[in-house]
Amino acid sequence: MVVWERPEPPERPVPAPLSRELIVRAAIRLADADGLEAVSLRKVAAALDAGPMRLYGYIEGKDELLDLMVDAVYAEIRPTGSGWREVLRSVAELTRRAAHRHEWFADLLGGRPQLGPNALARGEAVVAAMDGVDVDRVMPVVDAVNSYVIGAVRREIAERRAERTSGMDKRQWQRAYGPYLERTFATGRFPALATVIRDAVHLDADEIFEAGLGYLLDGIGASLRGRPS
Repeated sequence: MVVWERPEPPERPVPAPLSRELIVRAAIRLADADGLEAVSLRKVAAALDAGPMRLYGYIEGKDELLDLMVDAVYAEIRPTGSGWREVLRSVAELTRRAAHRHEWFADLLGGRPQLGPNALARGEAVVAAMDGVDVDRVMPVVDAVNSYVIGAVRREIAERRAERTSGMDKRQWQRAYGPYLERTFATGRFPALATVIRDAVHLDADEIFEAGLGYLLDGIGASLRGRPS
């Protein structure tokens, strides 16, 4: 029986109250502070002032805990808008914001199938917004947007982590490597790349994400209207 269908043990207020919700909240606090490496049943139990063995009455292991953590973040992703384009855009933007609040969430996107109630509610909202679209086209469209979001979010989170590790933000990186790139581009060997990179340095992450998402949604719209994108 999956964790979402398995009843919790009867409540025991001593030595400390415990529930799946409390366990998941504690695990998310640890992950938000120090990444997934900081999440273990022992550390979660310690944060709740409970013995590790008590947790096994609520979850069977770390995989179930991660599934519950991911589904808790999906509760923060509540699609808005009318029509498939507005709903898909809202899902993409809300998923990105959730990953920025919980960097570890990006590490788990696109991994194990997410079948918790909050993930299913998000999926229901998306599919319902595509009412009228041929059923055999719904999943390819949803997968295309999901793939774009996962790729973009993982790149952004990787860049943030690299900045923390190196101690250099985007401007410092440009000062450190800009002269090398300018000397390289001055050779004339990479004219197309030089033009694009020189233009891209003026864009921030929000602009890049929104532009790419817009291009994707435009292409999906053209395809659904029967025109080549």
